[in-house]
Amino acid sequence: MLALLAGLLAAVLLAYRTRGVNFRWDLFLATLDHVDWRWLAASICLILLSNVGRALRWQVMLRPFGHPIGVWRLTSDTAIGLTAGVLLGRVGEVVRPYLIGVQTGLPFSSQAAAWLLERMLDLLAVLLLCGYALIRIPLYSRALEAGGYSLAIAGALCLVLLLAFRDPGRRAQARILSAIGFLPEHHRHRVAQMLEAFSQGVECTRDPQSLAMLLGYTLLEWAVIVASSFALFRGFRATRGFGLIDVLVLLAFMTLGSLVQVPGLGGGIQVASILALTKIYGVPLEAASGIAILLWMVGTVAIVPFGLACAFHEGLNWSKLKLLSAKQILPGTEKETEA
Repeated sequence: MLALLAGLLAAVLLAYRTRGVNFRWDLFLATLDHVDWRWLAASICLILLSNVGRALRWQVMLRPFGHPIGVWRLTSDTAIGLTAGVLLGRVGEVVRPYLIGVQTGLPFSSQAAAWLLERMLDLLAVLLLCGYALIRIPLYSRALEAGGYSLAIAGALCLVLLLAFRDPGRRAQARILSAIGFLPEHHRHRVAQMLEAFSQGVECTRDPQSLAMLLGYTLLEWAVIVASSFALFRGFRATRGFGLIDVLVLLAFMTLGSLVQVPGLGGGIQVASILALTKIYGVPLEAASGIAILLWMVGTVAIVPFGLACAFHEGLNWSKLKLLSAKQILPGTEKETEA
């Protein structure tokens, strides 16, 4: 039911954005009607499976603290956290590190640092994969090729930064603080707190075996995400012939689109997907719109039923999730978590 409501909302927003355009709604509906539901089901199963990779990676990040926790429990916390992010927005992202902190008896700051490391590993994977895809795109576009090299270079810089912060002496942290000495005291203090949190997060990377496992699980997670997108594209006639590079190109545009807020539409994932499908691959606007909506629903909304089921099993409800999110973004709440 929630997925249907989300799809209806997306269709309403699409209608609003395409008013005045010769938009063939019959072709749009036919695109959704003719989707191969077997491939769609496979795509949903794979995107849910990717959360196991996230749980395995978080389990490695818990090693330095000596507080092991089962993969199933971490997968459940991941589903709850992602669901809170969908339902509550950005503030819901604190739910997962809070739940893991409570279950392990660790302070919230330590798990927030682990969450920050997770984001950086995902960013590294996205930048490298998308950079490679844009470089190899089957079009002679200098702008896209330059964008691909820029993303690849940014990914390499992220890797260098990650390796630099593995230094137990924290020389990189000291150099950054020295370089920003011209800032006001309160700004320097805030940067110092962020750097300290990140240093805590990369604690597990100082062990070569743990670092290799983190990178391996990140690669596994994104391989499953790419496979999920590949399966979804196989379900549509217009994109059935897409190869690996084509899927990576679409993921690159979706990633860039997720950073943009479009007035009247919100996130730019759908807009970026439609733009790439129509301008690069010549897919009709109506078919591209239907594909973009399902891409968004599979990548964002599919986790919600599973996350709600896990929350119900843990004795959490909507009110508690909102309370947990509000509790962690208010000053002075860390002491409550540590208690």
